[in-house]
Amino acid sequence: MREYRVKPIESLGRGLQVLQVLQEMRAASLHDLHLATGIPKPTLTRILHTAHQHGFVWQRMVDGAFLPSQTLQRRVESDDSAWLVEIASPVLDELSQRLQWPSVLAVPRLDYMETLETNSSRTYFDGLPPRPHGFRVNMLGSASGRAYLANCGEQEFRAVIARLRLKDIPAHALAFDDEALQRIVATTRERGYAVRAPDFGGDYYRPRSEVDDGRSSIAMPVRLDGRVVGTINLTWRRQVLSLTGLVQRHLGDLRAAVRTVEDRARAAGLG
Repeated sequence: MREYRVKPIESLGRGLQVLQVLQEMRAASLHDLHLATGIPKPTLTRILHTAHQHGFVWQRMVDGAFLPSQTLQRRVESDDSAWLVEIASPVLDELSQRLQWPSVLAVPRLDYMETLETNSSRTYFDGLPPRPHGFRVNMLGSASGRAYLANCGEQEFRAVIARLRLKDIPAHALAFDDEALQRIVATTRERGYAVRAPDFGGDYYRPRSEVDDGRSSIAMPVRLDGRVVGTINLTWRRQVLSLTGLVQRHLGDLRAAVRTVEDRARAAGLG
């Protein structure tokens, strides 16, 4: 670059330093950035807030981490769901402000669903138990898994079931029952949303008779370019509200949230 006889803008330099560190770390807490840059936390907060306003940084709800924007770079990778979380996170936040029941964004990972984001920390009535980013959810028992299986392509469906059958464990028993699988797919498509299996209590391996989180859930697929890229669920305490009551009150809210994620992804050129 040409040599200019001007003073550098120190505040801009600090901002660019934070963005560079964030790119290198991929995800970082405020404390992580403070240790890496030496910049005081109040100053870091102002930098991050400004960067967020201009679309360079976003904050994940599930753990409070700051991440560099993926959508700004128009970067879509087949196994990189950061852009999906970035778009869905504020939608889940808006959803929790209206409903106060927690929701989870999950994506398919070969033979299970992986949780990537939740608004649980923002809900009033009942937050989810602490679950780390990347929690594995049973594909066959969960509402999220069933929403994915019922709406993915036929070839994709067969591939998932084949993988499940490679692990002959009680949690995958349903994978060997073709008739039951087809009923689940047909019923889920007819309803327009998926529900938990009656014997699913939230644990991957053990049935509800052994482990019961006391919850019910419904879920819907997020579709882009004709394929299911993830699911968004809504979960609540069974003692407080029945499935019928939840659907009557809040199915429209869940459907609107899913459509908003899809619309914003397409507007960002991601689908």
